[in-house]
Amino acid sequence: MHSNSWTLREILIVAFLGAVFGVLYLAWVQVWLITQAMFGPVTMDVVMGFWFIVSIIAAAIIRKPGAALLSEVLAAVVQVLLGSPAGLLLIVTGLVQGAGAEAVFAATRWKNYRLPVLMAAGVGAAVASFIYTWVRFDYGALAPGLLIAMFVLRCLSGALLGGLLGHWVTQALYRTGVLSGLGIDRDRRVVHG
Repeated sequence: MHSNSWTLREILIVAFLGAVFGVLYLAWVQVWLITQAMFGPVTMDVVMGFWFIVSIIAAAIIRKPGAALLSEVLAAVVQVLLGSPAGLLLIVTGLVQGAGAEAVFAATRWKNYRLPVLMAAGVGAAVASFIYTWVRFDYGALAPGLLIAMFVLRCLSGALLGGLLGHWVTQALYRTGVLSGLGIDRDRRVVHG
């Protein structure tokens, strides 16, 4: 059993992840804009899951309350500092998405980081973001069939681009040895040691 207090190394890792993914998130906007031009408005929901990935990766590595939320907010702050056209509202978006993922980890009492939970955290971020964008962009005015399609696509994207891809990235990082001594490593040693 390990403490919920954070070490300086854990804080620095989450800050680093937030910075790296803040840059990647800004680049991902270009992917979204290109696919939107080709396939229409629901493409945002198809690609949205990538914007949740840092919360999954940080939580899976650190395994402490707040990792998902903090990493997503830091990524949003970095995007704002780099001049994202979304401006300060992006920080609210980061809070919402991070809280959606964090809620799933909280439901397990921050003790389960298996793939189904990581995918569920991606769905949690998707649901929270969908509620937020519903209010922000007046989704109530949209046709019910379109709304259902958008919601399902966003949840699938959260599960796959957030949860599954986040799991793969975390496993790849773990194999390098750079995560030694962190929550993911301690839990592996308990299971396999």
